[in-house]
Amino acid sequence: MDGAAIMEQLMSAEGRADPYPLYELARKLGPVVPGGDGLGMVVGYREVHQALRNPGLEVADAQLWERWAPDYAEHPAKLLFSRSILEANAPHHHRMRSLIASVFTARRVAALAEPVTAAVHRLLDEMAEQGADGSPVDFMDAFAYRLPVGVICELLGVPEADRARFRPLAADLTAALELFADESELAAADRAAEELTQYFAHLAAKRRADPQPDLVSALVEIADADPARLSGRELLANLVLLLGAGFETTTNLLGNGLALLFGHPEILAAVRAGSVDPALLTDEVLRHDSPVQLTVRVATAQGLRIGDSAIPRDGGVFLLIGAANRDPLRYPDPARFDPTRADSQPLSFGGGPHYCLGAQLARLESAVALPALLTRFPALAPAPGATRRDRLVLRGFRTLPVTLR
Repeated sequence: MDGAAIMEQLMSAEGRADPYPLYELARKLGPVVPGGDGLGMVVGYREVHQALRNPGLEVADAQLWERWAPDYAEHPAKLLFSRSILEANAPHHHRMRSLIASVFTARRVAALAEPVTAAVHRLLDEMAEQGADGSPVDFMDAFAYRLPVGVICELLGVPEADRARFRPLAADLTAALELFADESELAAADRAAEELTQYFAHLAAKRRADPQPDLVSALVEIADADPARLSGRELLANLVLLLGAGFETTTNLLGNGLALLFGHPEILAAVRAGSVDPALLTDEVLRHDSPVQLTVRVATAQGLRIGDSAIPRDGGVFLLIGAANRDPLRYPDPARFDPTRADSQPLSFGGGPHYCLGAQLARLESAVALPALLTRFPALAPAPGATRRDRLVLRGFRTLPVTLR
């Protein structure tokens, strides 16, 4: 298979379900693989690491969308993302990101350890009640979603009563981030974007009238005082993004991690016994089955190179994070799940100016949650009916039923 054929297969249902064999086929063609039509795939760890930090490789922002797909503005979901830090380049990216970043400093995240631990044990209590009669409990719905959404909503200032509605809306919205969403998926993403935007517009109005010690209030104050720092549209787009990004990847991290532990009972036993460093376990889950499998960059300068390969101006590259995290030049025996690896540094949170703001928070939630889960339920076991989401960019489970005894 050449690069174009591999890319086509990655977009298929089979490729989305298990992209790793296709990554290995691409790796045989080199660390940077031409994909035809000015596109390419990057599968080497060193090359993806380099590309994420190259200022000449930018995200597809509003200006690029206007050139490539003028109808993008007809889709509220795509328009929303284009107004957020996710699809912004310098100088707008730094202008918006600097306003949000103070919430996710190492000091502030460290201060969340106690409330995150309390939230974990509260959710485990509720799981115990649900599964007390031996019936299966969906780990994704009962825990993997509720933990991170609760944390990010506390930071934002979203009332607890509103949080249950967000999972299906975020699931629909993120279809707009997939490479080739069909019309029905885009229509659902657009409806979700409109509903979430309306929700945060209403919440922003409430915080404007009655400020609280939360991020929504802080950003509303900035936007009202100086729209040049943060416009009203940018305010709403970034609030929606923070909500979705604040739990989507962490939910998948927890689900992928538990599934991997079920598949490796000797490691599960070691985690339960406390002989595995939770931080190393989190890194290995991120490396072995990354919640974010790829990101896209566009060459906006002449003469760019990734590794030994020239990238033409306006050429697009798929940075295959899931493949880079299993590069044998970086990791010995890369297909083996091994949470004793030191200095792992997976690329799952990206790199450079777009490094994930919530990376430290996601690591904290995972490092607390998985050991606590296994300790609380010594007989925890998978139940039939696990289903993966039909996605390539954001990889995770839709359902993951478990029994507790």
